[in-house]
Formats: sequence, structure tokens, C-alpha cells
Amino acid sequence: MSEGSNNKKMSIIVTKGTLDWAYPPFILASTAASLDVDVTLFFTFYGLQLLKKDLSHLQISTLGNPGMEMPMMGMHMTMPNIISAIPGVDAMASSMMRSLIKKKGVASIPELRDICIESDVKIVGCQMTLDLFEWTPEMMIPEMELGGAATYMGEALESDINLYI
Repeated sequence: MSEGSNNKKMSIIVTKGTLDWAYPPFILASTAASLDVDVTLFFTFYGLQLLKKDLSHLQISTLGNPGMEMPMMGMHMTMPNIISAIPGVDAMASSMMRSLIKKKGVASIPELRDICIESDVKIVGCQMTLDLFEWTPEMMIPEMELGGAATYMGEALESDINLYI
């Protein structure tokens, strides 16, 4: 991380790989890095999706997300859980969210990930998960380091802030 650091450290375990759950770790990491905090993001299980070179597959999951409201037709429409059973609903909700993100000028996930990389956020992908899902390092961004639970624990034990997302 940067020279002259204030020695504050933060680690985040990233376990979710959906479009909506991709925002918190990258926003928190890039913000902390801009405040001279040394940040490590540890991606495991479905969170490892966020380290694939191509992120166009990211979708929102409407299932089990009762707080999901989308601004539509001048009001906020909630998505009842039953609607998740209809084929194509997640794809539609994802398309609507991407459109809203663009319309509101919110940074995309690839942009936020690039900001983290440029800000020297340490990005660690779980080797066990890579093996479990039969993914290869070539499928992932080159900035990803491989590690396991011991790697994360080494970072977490030295961190002032530990988050699970």
C-alpha cells in the first residue's frame, strides 16, 4: 500500500456475486483506500464471480430480497418474492438496475473494481473456491492473488476493521 500510511487496515470477505451485492465491497474498499487505509478484499464462493474478467453475467436476485424496490412509473414498486418464480424476472430486474445505474451516473462494477486496483487494494481470490468451481486463474483478472483461509486470517488478525459481505 502507500508510503506514509497511517497503518490503519481493513479486510473484507466478499461472498456474494450478484450485481447489487457487488457494490458494497468495492465502494467501501475504494473509499477506505482513498483515506489511506490498507485494504484487503478476500473473495470466496460466489463472491469470486466479481473477479472474472468479464462481468456482463452479473444479475440481481429477486428471490429472498423483500426490501427490493425499484422506481417505476413515478413511484416505488416492490417485488414480491413469488415473482422470482417467473422465468426472466431476474434478467429484467438486472436490466432495469443497469439502466438506473447509468441514468443516475453511478459507477459500474468494472469501474469500481478498476478504482480499487489503481488504489492498491489487495485482491485475493480463494484458491479452494477456484478449485471447487473448476475455474482457472486465466478466467480471472490478473491482479488477483491466490490465497486461502490462512491468508485471510493473516490479514484479518492485523486489521482494525473486518467486514463480511
